[in-house]
Amino acid sequence: MKNFEHFNAPPIISARQIGVTYQRKGLFHSSSYDALKNVTFDLYKGESLAVLGRNGAGKSTLLQLLAGVLQPDRGELINRGVQAQLLTLQVGFDAKLTGRDNAILSGILLGRRRREVEKQLDQIFEFAELEAFMNAPLSTYSAGMKARLGFAVSAYLEPDVLLVDEVLAVGDAAFQSKSKKIMEDKIASDKTVVLVSHSVEMIKKYCNRAVWIDDGVSRLEGNVNEVVAAYVDNMTTGNKMKAFG
Repeated sequence: MKNFEHFNAPPIISARQIGVTYQRKGLFHSSSYDALKNVTFDLYKGESLAVLGRNGAGKSTLLQLLAGVLQPDRGELINRGVQAQLLTLQVGFDAKLTGRDNAILSGILLGRRRREVEKQLDQIFEFAELEAFMNAPLSTYSAGMKARLGFAVSAYLEPDVLLVDEVLAVGDAAFQSKSKKIMEDKIASDKTVVLVSHSVEMIKKYCNRAVWIDDGVSRLEGNVNEVVAAYVDNMTTGNKMKAFG
């Protein structure tokens, strides 16, 4: 676990009672769905914050909010001048362009300057095991090759806040092991990280604080051991807690 203290510094990102509603359009009728209903928490510089919750609790939507991909429909999301990047795949890929050009374009769409991305290209393609295909059109890449390139672009750029979804699985077993290692190294570093994970062991090992999201509502935020204990108790006994914020 990271050794981290707030030192009375203000949070770099604050969420206050945020909510997100999706519209579902059918052939004869439409409906709405609240992916997030009422979520409140703070993120501090240098910490690793775990996001706990069952499948469908709203964790992926929360990461998209933090990355700036979505905007909340309700409440307030305050970003105090930091760049948050979602560790994701194939952002902005164009099949007509080369792998090299796609890596540059993807990096720019993730908020980096072209010169920054170009300096990392050799490392990106070496990690993706695609050095021989750097100048080949993306249309000649297999799905696995595209996924490896997308992961490598995200992994080798350095945002202020890295958003990690543990369910991200890339390539074959050997590459998955390598990609897991680089994610764990980043989480264990002094970088600010938000980690979505179902692994209690991983969360307790790498994170100092946690927020528990249940049915789109933040149930508890605080010390990782306390939040994990409450979450596990809820999973096993079905106890319900009142939302805070």
